[in-house]
Amino acid sequence: MKVLSALALTALLSTTAAFAQNPATSPSTSPNASGSSTTTEHSSSSSSTTTSSTHAMKKACKKQAKEKGLTGADKTQYMKDCEAGKTSG
Repeated sequence: MKVLSALALTALLSTTAAFAQNPATSPSTSPNASGSSTTTEHSSSSSSTTTSSTHAMKKACKKQAKEKGLTGADKTQYMKDCEAGKTSG
């Protein structure tokens, strides 16, 4: 029974990952109502740039908090303020 449960859980998790993938960024064609095909493009370059700059900012804020020796609630508040741009170096 444990083996069956483990296999079912594995199957569920592996199919979930397939549905969570982003669509392809290359243009794709799809027929519209009149039967002719249309071209659509997917763009995710701006979101990846935003994500990497946000990541860099969080990393810098974390480094600053560590240099200041902050811990616990003080570190949490500093991180929030730093990410919002309310702190200076």
